[in-house]
Amino acid sequence: MDIISQLQEQVNTIAGLTFNTIGTLQRDAPAVRLSPNYPEPQSTSTEDPATVAEQPKAMTTSLVQAAKQFDALVDALPLSEGGEELQLSQIAQLQAENEAVGKELQGEIEAAELEFKQRQELFDMIADNCLNMKPPN
Repeated sequence: MDIISQLQEQVNTIAGLTFNTIGTLQRDAPAVRLSPNYPEPQSTSTEDPATVAEQPKAMTTSLVQAAKQFDALVDALPLSEGGEELQLSQIAQLQAENEAVGKELQGEIEAAELEFKQRQELFDMIADNCLNMKPPN
């Protein structure tokens, strides 16, 4: 897998971990009293408070590890040498090469189509001659 695909995969991993971490924090957050006029909120959590306290730590550790792995992949990217102007000239050169190869390929396709037509015509002539032949007496 190339480095760009690995970066994309790592971004997806980080997004998933972030989504799950925020969802878990929201789900397990204790109820808070909004006003002294309201009664004390009841806890709806059925899980052990120690387990609830450990989940965010474990998820945060996973998120930090994924971010570090992403940073390592970014550091592995090749550095751009020569700046933006050199990159633009290389892109223009590659586009010109691509266009030249495309024209060459198009010429070969047209030549192959012409040859195919000629062979098709020859085959048709041979088939017609075979059909027109009289059986021996």
